[in-house]
Amino acid sequence: MALITMTISGYPSSRKSNRAAQIYDFISSASSPQLKVKVISDDDLAVDTSDLQKLDSLQENIACATLFTAITRHIFKDTILIVDRMNYIKGFRYQLYWKAREAGVGVATESMSVLAKPDQCQKWNDEPGDDKGYKPQTLDALIQRFEEPSSMVRWDAPLFAIPWDDPTPPLERISDAVTPGIVKPPNVDTQIIPKAPTDALRTLEHTTAALVSVLMAAQAAGPLGEPIVLTIDSLEHSSNTSANDNSVLCVRLTFPHHALTLSELQRLKRQFAAARQKAVTLGSTKKGRVEWGEEGVGCAFAEFSEEELGVAR
Repeated sequence: MALITMTISGYPSSRKSNRAAQIYDFISSASSPQLKVKVISDDDLAVDTSDLQKLDSLQENIACATLFTAITRHIFKDTILIVDRMNYIKGFRYQLYWKAREAGVGVATESMSVLAKPDQCQKWNDEPGDDKGYKPQTLDALIQRFEEPSSMVRWDAPLFAIPWDDPTPPLERISDAVTPGIVKPPNVDTQIIPKAPTDALRTLEHTTAALVSVLMAAQAAGPLGEPIVLTIDSLEHSSNTSANDNSVLCVRLTFPHHALTLSELQRLKRQFAAARQKAVTLGSTKKGRVEWGEEGVGCAFAEFSEEELGVAR
């Protein structure tokens, strides 16, 4: 099941935590017992919001990094994660979006109090008994810096904009957007590509050179235009070969209807080796991931040769 990382954004002192509590209570009671629902906020992480009072960009970045680290630790496919924070920086919401895609979960931006008016936020901020209120100049500065979410951009969609005076937010619609979820594939740049083994080039040179030699001998002894199984000796003590493999490697290849010269086979070998050597550093080719073992190299070289020679299997 695809689950969601929800970010609640809005002006400071706009009662975002109240909306987070409403969502948490509803989803916790309506969702499957196997699902976990967690709220992450500055209070949970013991983040000192007085850094925002100073409008210190360095301390603000540290607070954001602390929150992002906590979010990363709790992103799982069986967890609905609610990020209860101001989330007023567009770049931070963008960062969360790509982190969720990398983890293979969905993303929904819950804009709970964006429609609250600044004077209403000021009123709530000045309520007695709230020792976490902002100074007037800090509140005004944070409101000016707020980057409002937009449903037109992918990292803020789907977007639920809820007025501050709405006592009943669309909890069912929010829950429906959360539990099915729409999971987008991870970006190529965020995927981890396995590196080639240290003996990949040695295996490549040995296998292709042996196949070229066997091909020259086989076409002189057998009929042309028919499939044939080529047999070569495997490398000993290769990290690409498991202990269960035999010492002989068999590769199936179909000959063209004309005899191939040694220069033609060497040209095919150089072209194939060039593509494979590039994949040693990139970890992939146009057709996907690379098999580095002798059997994988042999079969790939046979397929490459047949394609270049126009031979159908």
